[in-house]
Amino acid sequence: MIKHKKLPHINMLEHYQFITFRTYGSLSLYLKKLYSLNLTNSKKQYLIDSYLDSSNSGAYLFKDAIDIFKNTLILKEGIWYEIVAYAIMPNHIHILLKQKIELFKIVKFIKSKSAIDINRYLNKEGKFWADGYYDKIIRDEKHFLKVYNYILKNPIKANLPDSENRVYGVFE
Repeated sequence: MIKHKKLPHINMLEHYQFITFRTYGSLSLYLKKLYSLNLTNSKKQYLIDSYLDSSNSGAYLFKDAIDIFKNTLILKEGIWYEIVAYAIMPNHIHILLKQKIELFKIVKFIKSKSAIDINRYLNKEGKFWADGYYDKIIRDEKHFLKVYNYILKNPIKANLPDSENRVYGVFE
Protein backbone atom coordinates (compact mmCIF):
# COMPACT_ATOMS: atom_id res chain seq x y z
CA MET A 1 0.00 0.00 0.00
CA ILE A 2 1.33 3.44 -0.95
CA LYS A 3 1.13 6.07 1.76
CA HIS A 4 1.01 9.74 0.87
CA LYS A 5 1.80 12.43 3.38
CA LYS A 6 0.40 15.07 1.08
CA LEU A 7 -1.95 14.31 -1.78
CA PRO A 8 -2.05 16.65 -4.78
CA HIS A 9 -4.91 19.07 -5.32
CA ILE A 10 -7.19 17.98 -8.14
CA ASN A 11 -7.63 20.80 -10.60
CA MET A 12 -10.56 20.37 -13.01
CA LEU A 13 -11.99 23.44 -14.71
CA GLU A 14 -15.78 23.71 -14.75
CA HIS A 15 -16.09 21.23 -11.87
CA TYR A 16 -17.38 21.80 -8.35
CA GLN A 17 -14.88 21.95 -5.51
CA PHE A 18 -15.31 21.95 -1.73
CA ILE A 19 -12.60 24.11 -0.17
CA THR A 20 -11.74 24.65 3.49
CA PHE A 21 -9.03 26.76 5.07
CA ARG A 22 -8.42 28.13 8.54
CA THR A 23 -6.86 31.08 10.29
CA TYR A 24 -3.22 30.89 11.27
CA GLY A 25 -4.07 31.29 14.94
CA SER A 26 -6.39 28.29 14.89
CA LEU A 27 -3.48 25.88 14.59
CA SER A 28 -2.84 24.32 17.95
CA LEU A 29 -1.14 21.35 19.50
CA TYR A 30 -4.33 19.33 18.99
CA LEU A 31 -4.23 19.88 15.25
CA LYS A 32 -0.51 19.22 15.00
CA LYS A 33 -0.99 15.98 16.93
CA LEU A 34 -3.91 15.01 14.71
CA TYR A 35 -1.79 15.43 11.57
CA SER A 36 0.68 12.91 12.95
CA LEU A 37 -1.96 10.18 13.39
CA ASN A 38 -2.44 7.48 10.79
CA LEU A 39 -5.98 8.42 9.73
CA THR A 40 -7.58 8.95 6.36
CA ASN A 41 -7.68 12.53 5.10
CA SER A 42 -11.47 12.62 5.34
CA LYS A 43 -11.41 11.41 8.97
CA LYS A 44 -8.76 14.02 9.85
CA GLN A 45 -10.82 16.74 8.16
CA TYR A 46 -13.93 15.68 10.08
CA LEU A 47 -12.05 15.78 13.41
CA ILE A 48 -10.46 19.13 12.53
CA ASP A 49 -13.82 20.67 11.60
CA SER A 50 -15.41 19.37 14.80
CA TYR A 51 -12.55 20.82 16.84
CA LEU A 52 -12.60 24.19 15.06
CA ASP A 53 -16.36 24.53 15.52
CA SER A 54 -15.87 24.60 19.30
CA SER A 55 -12.46 26.30 19.49
CA ASN A 56 -11.83 30.01 20.06
CA SER A 57 -8.25 29.76 18.82
CA GLY A 58 -7.69 32.12 15.91
CA ALA A 59 -11.30 33.30 15.99
CA TYR A 60 -11.15 36.64 14.17
CA LEU A 61 -14.10 36.41 11.81
CA PHE A 62 -16.87 38.40 13.49
CA LYS A 63 -19.00 41.43 12.56
CA ASP A 64 -17.33 43.57 9.88
CA ALA A 65 -14.61 40.95 9.27
CA ILE A 66 -17.38 38.68 7.93
CA ASP A 67 -18.45 41.36 5.45
CA ILE A 68 -14.86 42.00 4.43
CA PHE A 69 -14.49 38.31 3.58
CA LYS A 70 -17.79 38.32 1.65
CA ASN A 71 -16.61 41.35 -0.34
CA THR A 72 -13.44 39.49 -1.28
CA LEU A 73 -15.47 36.53 -2.54
CA ILE A 74 -17.65 38.62 -4.84
CA LEU A 75 -14.71 40.35 -6.54
CA LYS A 76 -14.03 37.41 -8.88
CA GLU A 77 -17.49 35.81 -8.74
CA GLY A 78 -18.61 34.83 -12.23
CA ILE A 79 -15.13 35.47 -13.62
CA TRP A 80 -12.79 33.03 -11.85
CA TYR A 81 -15.46 30.91 -10.13
CA GLU A 82 -19.15 30.51 -9.41
CA ILE A 83 -19.97 30.39 -5.72
CA VAL A 84 -22.62 27.85 -4.77
CA ALA A 85 -22.35 28.07 -0.98
CA TYR A 86 -20.09 29.28 1.78
CA ALA A 87 -19.86 29.38 5.56
CA ILE A 88 -17.69 31.90 7.35
CA MET A 89 -16.89 30.40 10.72
CA PRO A 90 -14.99 32.38 13.39
CA ASN A 91 -11.70 30.61 12.58
CA HIS A 92 -12.23 28.80 9.28
CA ILE A 93 -14.00 28.97 5.93
CA HIS A 94 -15.97 26.48 3.82
CA ILE A 95 -16.67 27.23 0.16
CA LEU A 96 -18.44 25.21 -2.52
CA LEU A 97 -17.70 26.62 -5.96
CA LYS A 98 -17.35 25.79 -9.62
CA GLN A 99 -13.85 26.68 -10.73
CA LYS A 100 -13.21 28.53 -14.00
CA ILE A 101 -9.43 28.89 -13.54
CA GLU A 102 -6.78 26.90 -11.68
CA LEU A 103 -7.80 26.17 -8.10
CA PHE A 104 -4.54 27.36 -6.52
CA LYS A 105 -5.02 30.80 -8.14
CA ILE A 106 -8.54 31.05 -6.72
CA VAL A 107 -7.47 30.12 -3.20
CA LYS A 108 -4.36 32.32 -3.36
CA PHE A 109 -6.46 35.32 -4.38
CA ILE A 110 -9.16 34.78 -1.75
CA LYS A 111 -6.68 34.18 1.07
CA SER A 112 -4.25 36.98 0.20
CA LYS A 113 -6.86 39.70 -0.51
CA SER A 114 -8.96 38.87 2.54
CA ALA A 115 -5.87 38.63 4.78
CA ILE A 116 -4.70 42.10 3.82
CA ASP A 117 -8.13 43.64 4.31
CA ILE A 118 -9.04 41.80 7.54
CA ASN A 119 -5.62 42.44 9.09
CA ARG A 120 -6.05 46.15 8.29
CA TYR A 121 -9.54 46.13 9.86
CA LEU A 122 -8.28 44.31 12.98
CA ASN A 123 -5.18 46.51 13.17
CA LYS A 124 -3.20 43.29 13.06
CA GLU A 125 0.01 42.37 11.25
CA GLY A 126 1.51 39.14 10.06
CA LYS A 127 0.13 35.89 8.84
CA PHE A 128 -3.65 35.65 8.89
CA TRP A 129 -4.44 32.33 7.18
CA ALA A 130 -2.72 29.02 7.88
CA ASP A 131 -0.67 27.58 5.03
CA GLY A 132 -2.46 25.34 2.58
CA TYR A 133 -6.07 24.37 2.18
CA TYR A 134 -8.23 21.27 1.96
CA ASP A 135 -10.08 20.62 -1.27
CA LYS A 136 -12.29 17.85 -2.51
CA ILE A 137 -13.73 17.61 -5.97
CA ILE A 138 -17.46 16.91 -6.01
CA ARG A 139 -18.10 13.50 -7.53
CA ASP A 140 -21.85 13.37 -8.06
CA GLU A 141 -25.18 14.93 -7.08
CA LYS A 142 -25.37 13.03 -3.77
CA HIS A 143 -21.90 14.29 -2.79
CA PHE A 144 -22.83 17.83 -3.93
CA LEU A 145 -25.95 17.88 -1.71
CA LYS A 146 -24.08 16.45 1.27
CA VAL A 147 -21.39 19.15 1.05
CA TYR A 148 -23.94 21.91 0.34
CA ASN A 149 -26.03 21.00 3.39
CA TYR A 150 -22.94 20.57 5.57
CA ILE A 151 -21.77 24.09 4.70
CA LEU A 152 -25.13 25.73 5.35
CA LYS A 153 -25.66 23.91 8.65
CA ASN A 154 -22.12 24.40 10.01
CA PRO A 155 -22.71 27.75 11.84
CA ILE A 156 -26.02 26.48 13.23
CA LYS A 157 -24.37 23.28 14.47
CA ALA A 158 -21.72 25.43 16.17
CA ASN A 159 -24.51 27.47 17.86
CA LEU A 160 -23.30 30.78 16.42
CA PRO A 161 -25.87 33.49 17.19
CA ASP A 162 -25.20 35.28 13.87
CA SER A 163 -25.33 32.11 11.76
CA GLU A 164 -27.66 33.62 9.14
CA ASN A 165 -25.02 36.29 8.35
CA ARG A 166 -22.28 33.67 7.96
CA VAL A 167 -23.78 31.51 5.20
CA TYR A 168 -24.81 31.77 1.60
CA GLY A 169 -26.41 29.17 -0.61
CA VAL A 170 -27.76 29.63 -4.12
CA PHE A 171 -30.69 27.30 -3.45
CA GLU A 172 -31.97 29.08 -0.35
